[in-house]
Amino acid sequence: MKLEINTMTATERRASIGLASIYGLRMLGLFIILPIFALYAQKLPGGKSHLLMGIALGAYGLTQAILQIPAGWMSDRYGRKPIIYGGLVIFALGSFIAASADNIYWVIAGRAIQGAGAINAAVMALTADLTREEHRTKAMATIGMTIGITFSFSLILSPLLNGVLGVPGIFALTGVLALLALGIVRFVIPNPAITRFHSDTEASGSKFAEVLKNRDLLRLDFGIFSLHAILMSVFMQVPFVLQRDGLAVSQHWKIYLPVMLVAFALMVPPIIIAESRGKMKQVFMGAVALALCGQLTLMLMQDSLWGVAAALLIFFTAFNVLEATLPSMISKIAPLAAKGTAMGVYSSVQFLGAFFGASVGGALMQFVGGNAVFAFAVVLLLVWLVVVTGMRPPAVVRTKLYHLGEMSNAEGAQLQQRLSQLQGVHEAMVVAAEGMACLKVDMQGFDEQAAERMLIPAANSSLADN
Repeated sequence: MKLEINTMTATERRASIGLASIYGLRMLGLFIILPIFALYAQKLPGGKSHLLMGIALGAYGLTQAILQIPAGWMSDRYGRKPIIYGGLVIFALGSFIAASADNIYWVIAGRAIQGAGAINAAVMALTADLTREEHRTKAMATIGMTIGITFSFSLILSPLLNGVLGVPGIFALTGVLALLALGIVRFVIPNPAITRFHSDTEASGSKFAEVLKNRDLLRLDFGIFSLHAILMSVFMQVPFVLQRDGLAVSQHWKIYLPVMLVAFALMVPPIIIAESRGKMKQVFMGAVALALCGQLTLMLMQDSLWGVAAALLIFFTAFNVLEATLPSMISKIAPLAAKGTAMGVYSSVQFLGAFFGASVGGALMQFVGGNAVFAFAVVLLLVWLVVVTGMRPPAVVRTKLYHLGEMSNAEGAQLQQRLSQLQGVHEAMVVAAEGMACLKVDMQGFDEQAAERMLIPAANSSLADN
């Protein structure tokens, strides 16, 4: 008899919301200074150097990129919560160092230490531990939405908090919140009954070569690297542009609030078209071209507040579409057994791009001039367009996860072979040790009933879409 479970349990909901809040809190601490940091840093000893300013803004990305995957592996060995506790304490320490800094060098140290509290992979792994396969996608989607909302919220909140607390106060606040988050981890998030490796969410050392040889995955990695490099370089120059156009820093939220609200609404139709009509590559390339238009508009209309607002709206609409479609394309293109590794590389490259963009943006401002930052973004977007042109359109597929009961590796291999022969199945993976079957199937034409008939005798199975 099939066991139908269509909703999360209370424990799964609590775990998903709690972990999303932890993830979002940490990202808030990294994002919230973006719109105001450059203006603050120039007043610090050493801050007149735009290069050092850029390194300070992006330093978290370098340490995050280096330590994220190793921290995930450590969580497999030492447990998820100890790694998350340690990461939050390190993040809080970096925040307090940055808050008390009296020169740009100590801010760099603080930001680097913030990034060293790399808990992202451990949070994802704990999410997988605490949710059944049929609901894991919902939990991951909750975390993904939290990141997007946190980013938009931070741009709006930052100028307002700056008027009350100043940048040191904001750093201190994020440190206090990180310490308070320890209580959420301890008292809100359940302890997993079993901690184990999850191939769909965690990086495997044996799969790195396969991922790094896949040209389409490398194109997507280059894309997220470029997108976050451009984002960080933009925030090296835009605060100065808005101030030069007569808008006090405490009023910058009046630009960011309508821009982010409208950009969020405008992103929805392209994403629906991409996913439901199989137009992923077309929408993706269109978004890159739109981001290019946004940067050109920013370069040409920076002397007008309306022009800057229009340019930011164009850019952030494209940014939101790309942020949503890139992980989806990774999921569609990556082999099932290497999906967690592909996502780990993708995430690390994203943070590396943030460091690169902020540092290059600062160097260009110092040695060439502010317009060079926008020229850098334009050139990088042009290169990205060329790179993505050669990418094969992703198959119009979705991923389905099934929970299985205990079975031997031989039984799992037999089941995988039978599943791979079903109509509409592009790829099948059965991991007996994880009690999981994963299928990459056509959006239309997948014989779902045949799959269920095959899986139900093996174990009571539940289905989830990704």
